[in-house]
Amino acid sequence: MPIAATADLLAQAAADRRGLPAFNVISLEHAQAVAEGAERAGTAAVLQISQNAVRHHGGRVLPLARACAEIAAAAGVPLSLHLDHVEDLDLLHAAPAAGFSSAMYDASRLPHDDNVKSTAEAVSWAHRHGLHLEAELGRIGGKEGEPPLSPHDPGARTDPAEAARYVEDTGVDALAVAVGSSHAMTTRTAVLDHALIGRLAAAVPVPLVLHGSSGVPDGELSAGIAAGLVKINIGTALNTAFTRAVREHLAADGRVTDPRRYLADGRAAAAAAVARLAAVVSSSGTR
Repeated sequence: MPIAATADLLAQAAADRRGLPAFNVISLEHAQAVAEGAERAGTAAVLQISQNAVRHHGGRVLPLARACAEIAAAAGVPLSLHLDHVEDLDLLHAAPAAGFSSAMYDASRLPHDDNVKSTAEAVSWAHRHGLHLEAELGRIGGKEGEPPLSPHDPGARTDPAEAARYVEDTGVDALAVAVGSSHAMTTRTAVLDHALIGRLAAAVPVPLVLHGSSGVPDGELSAGIAAGLVKINIGTALNTAFTRAVREHLAADGRVTDPRRYLADGRAAAAAAVARLAAVVSSSGTR
């Protein structure tokens, strides 16, 4: 089926009052696992490549992006391509030609006024080139190179009035908000602020995005979607499943040298994680 546009998938999920699962991709096996898992769950999903993943691939976005595009085009469910956590404008400008229909421009490290100015300029460019643009407001901890921030920190919250002004001033198409999750969590102990999510959903006229969803239990995800979250970003949960399966294979067979043997186990484990989480996210929420 044709590669989907993230904007269309988001609009449909919001209309259906359910979540849209978005999975971070680092390798070909990740992308294959997302497609397989989404097909098993019978739901649309987003294949996300982050700036960090591009850096891992030597700064070249096209090889992995084109592989993801081929996998998305062959999938039995709608899949879109999204470029995640972009800080480098050159990389953002490469997104349309690389096949992405959406990107997340991350100016959250900047002072607020600079964040607004930089994001508004990125939005203007993105819209001229047919790109749906997501941004972030609030302190979502766990990013590489930043000091630790507990998702329970009172400062890790997005203010609804500020969020409404930010969306109006920048023109962003979706907004990642800080409501109690954190990037790179390996334990599912995050507790979301559902009342705040409801206030944000009432104040902000664009879909809300949850980053750091791997650390959020199923029930919390369902309640968060019911309160107003739409796009649910998941990365670490796939890596945890993948790595555990590879470790188990290597521990059981210390003589294996063919990476296909253990990568297949990792891919299968990640696909199972995708199928389970995609089912939770896509079936959740009545608002």
